[in-house]
Amino acid sequence: MPQMFRHRGFTGRIRRNYPMKKILKWTGIGVLAFAIVIIAALLIIPMFVDIQDYKPRLETMVSEKTGRDFAIGGDLELSLFPWAGISFSDLRLGNPPGYREKIFLSIESFDVRVKLLPLISKDIQVKRFVIEGPHLVLEKSSDGKGNWEEFGERREPEKKTATETQQEPRADMLPVKTLQVEECAIKNGTVAWIDDAAGTRNTLSELNLDLQNVSLDKPVDISLSANLDGRPLSMKGFLGPVGEKPGTGPLAFDLALSALDQLNLTVKGKVTDAATAPRFDAAFDLSPFSPRKLLDSFSVPFPVKTADPGVLNKIAAKGSITGSTEKISVNNGRLNMDDSAISFTVDAGEFQKPVLSFNMEVDSIDLDRYMPPPAEEAEAASKPKKKPDPEAGIDYGPLRKPVINGTVQIKNLTFSEARVSDLSIKISAKGGRYNIEPIELAAYEGTLKAGAILNVQKDTPSASAELNIMGMKINPLLQDVIDKDFLDGTLKAQMSIAFTGDEPNAIKKTLGGSGELLFEDGAVVGIDMAGMVRNVTASFGLSDKPGEKPRTDFSELIAPFTIKNGVVNTSGTTMKSPLLRLVVTGNANLVTETLDMRVEPKVVGTLKGQGDTKERSGLAVPILISGTFSEPKFKPDLKGIVTQGLKLPKTEDLKKALPGGDEIQKESLKDSAKDLLKGLPLKKK
Repeated sequence: MPQMFRHRGFTGRIRRNYPMKKILKWTGIGVLAFAIVIIAALLIIPMFVDIQDYKPRLETMVSEKTGRDFAIGGDLELSLFPWAGISFSDLRLGNPPGYREKIFLSIESFDVRVKLLPLISKDIQVKRFVIEGPHLVLEKSSDGKGNWEEFGERREPEKKTATETQQEPRADMLPVKTLQVEECAIKNGTVAWIDDAAGTRNTLSELNLDLQNVSLDKPVDISLSANLDGRPLSMKGFLGPVGEKPGTGPLAFDLALSALDQLNLTVKGKVTDAATAPRFDAAFDLSPFSPRKLLDSFSVPFPVKTADPGVLNKIAAKGSITGSTEKISVNNGRLNMDDSAISFTVDAGEFQKPVLSFNMEVDSIDLDRYMPPPAEEAEAASKPKKKPDPEAGIDYGPLRKPVINGTVQIKNLTFSEARVSDLSIKISAKGGRYNIEPIELAAYEGTLKAGAILNVQKDTPSASAELNIMGMKINPLLQDVIDKDFLDGTLKAQMSIAFTGDEPNAIKKTLGGSGELLFEDGAVVGIDMAGMVRNVTASFGLSDKPGEKPRTDFSELIAPFTIKNGVVNTSGTTMKSPLLRLVVTGNANLVTETLDMRVEPKVVGTLKGQGDTKERSGLAVPILISGTFSEPKFKPDLKGIVTQGLKLPKTEDLKKALPGGDEIQKESLKDSAKDLLKGLPLKKK
């Protein structure tokens, strides 16, 4: 029995395996034969099929789709094995009517070759992808329309069903397992930009782009070179690796850009989730360059004229930048501009508003150097201004959207020749209300604290401001800012003002507020009131003037004031000096630029107790001030003298003081009495 079983079992195995061998044998032969047939077909088809016959049909189809002339002037070649490839030469795509250039895009030659059989396993092996002599012309017509717009007929996008949407491949599902490219390049390309309205043309020529080590698992080396209007431009670096699931993981990059023999910029960082929710994180470093020299190399005049033509001649920047489609941040930013070093951080989001926060610190800056030249300011002021259209108005809608929160700190600042230190400003805005507070600074041995509010929530804006000054030396401030020497002393001040409107006349008509100016231990320079009040002749400059510059010392000068509808009123400005007391009442109308004031001096009898025993009594003549800011008028208040029962001066002195007296004396009176007000910055600008 065992032998039978073994024999039968052996015989059974032979009977079962013998047909299987035959099946495997003939299956292998069939597959091999099929492969040979396919390969033969791939080799033979290009020999018997003339692809040139399809070129007219291809040209017609592209022309219909784009609405532009399309032609392939050279041969169209096709290969299938071992490399599937297509090549052509002399491709031309035309411009639509109405443009200066006839050709939109031309390509001298194009050649791409991909290994065929590995495609079955999603293995992309590219032997060659080369575009030679591409020429692209981007032209903007005089009516602002670009030749890159409106290709063919516009079609409404088809609505997709929920099933179709679900079946769409995700961005991270690239149908490629591996990728290798031996040669990938653009050679001798040209891109031209033409602006018909501006009459300009810029050309990027000799454009060469070479990509090495193109794959999914290695960084791609990038080398780009070109000439922009004959000036060199280059970029080198790497990008990647892309990874097996492109668009999902981090994509690193490290690029160095050199342009125009002026700009050198390096950018290093990464992009994450580029296909779904792109985010980036990069560091940038812009080496010092001269914006003036950069534009001058293009024979383009510098767009900004500055008081100092040497500024904006050196710019450098560096920092790190992170962001996404919803937010962008700049951290550790540093900008070097001429002699100033500026550090900053910026966060921006909700770009449709936007929401913006920032912090800026400046070591020192002279803003006067960056202002327009004085000649241009004077020319602009002399030009007649167009009367605003009352119906047009200003659209403040865009100013109601931003949400802002920021600070500015400047260690040393020069503005309008004033020298300021430790300036600190905080700015916030929301819903059209801009708060600029606090504003703090130190200047001229004193301090200033202020705040301002601008409200554009309504069509007519309004603004208010508060100011407090402590211990500021007024004379060096006035000499620096307005080059006038008419007042000395230490200033303490507080004031608040408010106005409505966005046009100068409206602002002046609605201006209101109040405040007080206090000057201590100072002097009114340019006029000797102590000598003037002793007699009419001296009061109005009819006596001989001393050689040195006259001045009136005071221990205290207090000027309280109120403002209503553009009229500044003081009910009791007082000045106390060792010899006299001075009281000023009246108003200055900012709308009509007129003066209506009265100066009443009161003489102290002696200076006993101050080292002087001489009797100092004399006639104190009140002074009336009228006229305009640019042409003030002065005259003695004779009615006030009579009303107060003061002792009249001698007839000849009074005659010289009254209008109609000697003309030379009148001119002397006018010149001397104007000294004080001429020093004040009241003239209309």
